[in-house]
Order: sequence, then C-alpha cells, then structure tokens
Amino acid sequence: MKIAYLINRYPKASHSFIRREICGLEELGFEVERISVRKHGDDLVDARDLEEAERTHVLLGSMARLLWDVLVCFLTGPFSFLRGLKQVFEQGIGSDRGVLRHLAYFVEAASLLRLASAKGFRHVHAHFGTNPPVVCGLARTLGGLRFSFTVHGPEEFDRPVSLKLGNKIAQADFVVAISEYGRSQLYRWSDHEYWKKIHVVHCGVDDLFLSKQPPAIPDRSRFVCVGRLCEQKGQLLLVEATARLVNEEGLEVELVLAGDGEMRGAIEEMVVRCGIEDKVRITGWIDNNRVREEILAARALVLPSFAEGLPVVLMESLASRRPVISTYVAGIPELVVPEESGWLVPAGDIDALVRAMRAALTAPLAELEAMGRSGAERVRMRHDARRESSKLAVLLRRCA
Repeated sequence: MKIAYLINRYPKASHSFIRREICGLEELGFEVERISVRKHGDDLVDARDLEEAERTHVLLGSMARLLWDVLVCFLTGPFSFLRGLKQVFEQGIGSDRGVLRHLAYFVEAASLLRLASAKGFRHVHAHFGTNPPVVCGLARTLGGLRFSFTVHGPEEFDRPVSLKLGNKIAQADFVVAISEYGRSQLYRWSDHEYWKKIHVVHCGVDDLFLSKQPPAIPDRSRFVCVGRLCEQKGQLLLVEATARLVNEEGLEVELVLAGDGEMRGAIEEMVVRCGIEDKVRITGWIDNNRVREEILAARALVLPSFAEGLPVVLMESLASRRPVISTYVAGIPELVVPEESGWLVPAGDIDALVRAMRAALTAPLAELEAMGRSGAERVRMRHDARRESSKLAVLLRRCA
C-alpha cells in the first residue's frame, strides 16, 4: 500500500517519533512518501533526520508551479473546485487563521493533489490537528484524496473551536490520539457518531533505546531535561528549583538542558540571575545518540511541563532505565507511575518540584535502579515504535 505523510515542517529535531513511525510502516511493506508543507529548519543534527530531508517533498515550491497546480485543478474538476472554494470560506470565517490563510491552504491542497497523481498515492496521513488536516480536507473535496491524522496536543486542545477540530474529525477516515487523555479531548469536540473513528496509537521509541543494555545509574547529582526551550516545558521553573536546592539547601546539583528554542535567552538570564552558571549547561540541539548519552549520564530526567501531549523523551528516559520527574498533565500519568517509575508533581508547583528533585538526589541508587527497571518495562509494553506502527497499519489498510 502506498501512502503519504503530510507534516507542516519535516523533518524536525523534535519530531523523531514521526520518523520512527514512518520507518515502522515501511518495515511492514508500506511505501511512504514524505511531504512537508515548508522546508525543514536549520535545527537538524541527527544523521537520520538529514537522510529524511533528502527524501522529503516540499509542497510550497515556486509561485508559477503553485498557480499551475490550481489551474489544473480547476480545469479537471470545475464543480469540485467551486465546492472547495465554498469550504475555504466556511472554514476560514470564525477561525483564528482567517479566509486568506485558508485560501493558501487551498493552493497547498491543489499541489498535494498534483503530487498524489504523480506519485500514485490515494491516502494521506497528517500529523498534528492544525493546518495539515485542513489541506487534506480540501484535497478530499477537490479530488477525492482520503486522509487521516494524528492529534498530539496541547495546541489542538488549547483552541479546538477556532481550529474547528470537530469538522476535521468529521471529514477524516480516522483520527489517532496518542493517549487516552487525548482521545477523551477528541470525544469532547466531536459528535458522538464520530467517536468510532478515534483510536489510540502511542508514540514510541526504537532499538536505540529499547535494545541496548544501559549502564548503571551514576552516583552523581546530575539531572537532565530534554526538549525545546519553550514556555510549555517549564524550564524557567526548573532553573528556579535548581537554584533553591543549591543556594538555600546547599545541595550539590548539576542540570543539563538538552535542546534549544525561543526561550533560551530568558533561561540563560535566569541562570545568571540565580548565580548558578557553573551548575547549568545548555547543549543546543543534539542528535538521538547524544540525547541517550545525556540521559544515561544523569541521575534522573526532569520535565516540569505546563502543557503537553505525551512527551517522547519520558519514554526515552524510562527505556534507558532512568527515573523521571514530571507533572500531572495530559497523558503523562498514563506512562509515569508515581513512586514506581518516578515522581509526578502538580504543574507550576515549585515547592513540589523541589521536593521531588530532593527525593531523587537522596534516594539510594538501588531504589532509582528499581524505578528505572519498572519504567523500562512499561515503555516496552506500551511504547515500542514497531508495535504501535502495526496498530496504525491496521487502520490504514482498512482505508485501502
């Protein structure tokens, strides 16, 4: 079966889970065309992501090409073309993107149809419930292209009305949530008749994390936080909590922030303001092998997120037998069992975060090792990328 994947920007340093899912489908015999609406950014450092970039088609090409695609779309199906324009106004009015942006999606849909004809696929699976399903829905109206999509959160759940999430679910052949929490939110914003379309397929980790025997947890006071440096990940709170442990309690603490992003400047300023420059290191973007190395070099991983879907880095840490500290947000409690594989704290509660970090610092290594083993087994059972890809494969084959 030949299908396509549509993502707004692919590959991307923080989207390794999409690459793993695609590779899993290809191992099952699918032919997968990678399509990115826009060209990838400059954050690619992993060799596998760079290889993916070479295999990915970029939808937004020259203006002449885009206009030609629209003209061909009109000439081959004028009535469908008019229905598509009607859909643009219906979806654009009242949305946070407006009609003009939806006209741009209309052009992208015409280009997607041209690519479908050239490459021979009739089903597209999109990731994220923002603009990719809009493009797919318009392509369905214009040329009968079938589609499905995966919703991750938190953005889709922050503004489901303006994103018209219910309309997208109604149009799609099926919709994937990455957690039970995510499925419950899709139930909230869709009519009951469409609930049967909604399925849970977890994001997963691959052999890099599942098959290699990790070394013992080091006897050091280092924490690692992996992810984009942005508001929703809570790194500013983590820096403040680290400063309290160092400055007020006199504990020896190291913190590694593995990643980069728009909040880097603010985080660096906070580190200086707290006087812990010698305790905090920011790596910038690093590849999956370096991520694993940083996780293995730490006592525990900390991710004090304010909003989430279900972070893959928690799976990567647990698969590496390192306990985690995170928050009672979205799908996280479905993965992390408090006191068994780590600690969970209320989002934004710095006192609780400090207590959890202190507990991880003072816990015997044997206790941390037991937590790591428990977490690794849970990841193996619930988040094996190959097993999850096979679940998605069943849904895709039903659409053939």
